[in-house]
Amino acid sequence: MDRKPSDAPRQLLLLKLLPNLVSILALCSGLTAIRYAIAGNFTLAVLLIGVAAALDGLDGRLARMLKSESAIGAELDSLCDFVNFGVTPALVLYLWGLRPETSLGWIAVLVYAVCCMLRLARFNVGSKVAVGEAAEKTAFIGVPSPAGALLVLSPLYLEFATGRTLHVHPVIVAAWMVGIGALMISRVRTPSLKRITIATDMARYVLVGAVVVVAAVLTYPWVTLLILCMAYLAGVLWLALRGMRKPPVG
Repeated sequence: MDRKPSDAPRQLLLLKLLPNLVSILALCSGLTAIRYAIAGNFTLAVLLIGVAAALDGLDGRLARMLKSESAIGAELDSLCDFVNFGVTPALVLYLWGLRPETSLGWIAVLVYAVCCMLRLARFNVGSKVAVGEAAEKTAFIGVPSPAGALLVLSPLYLEFATGRTLHVHPVIVAAWMVGIGALMISRVRTPSLKRITIATDMARYVLVGAVVVVAAVLTYPWVTLLILCMAYLAGVLWLALRGMRKPPVG
């Protein structure tokens, strides 16, 4: 029996698979970070998490550029984010500094991972409803999962920056993990770089500043990452204080 023309499989431009491929590469980078953390190479593990974060910021932009957004692509991105920024950083920190306090450390791992999952679920629901979170147009509600992953690894940046073993107490590391997890599911407004506007006269200085930051990350990665994390937390605190100063509506 001859196949009707309408039964022919749909054709898909191969280039439109590129965003999903980038998401999968990010997942592979995050999972490989766990492998190196188990082997004791925490420097490479942290770098691979950074690679996963960079790829995560690339896949959505590629999908919009290629006009290949799809429901499966959005779900794939969210699942990869949970592994890369919820599971992987928690396990890396556990293997690095929480094993002496096994029970307490594992509780912190579970709390952080669950907070990341809830943050992603809230973002996914907000992006699908018609109204959504009004504040998400100018700022995020709660710390996004990629930023949370980079923030929670700050104790490792501190050790790598000093070049010696600091022996940070596991209770402090566990409390830091829980605190970052709480920020992810909080209602605190956090900076959204893609929504920041500047005067056109300042564009040249912003570009030069971006070059300086990239050069600093490449030259002094751990010190620069630590400074960026502290600056980000300062921005979160500033937004929170500014929100408290606003007079109540009505």
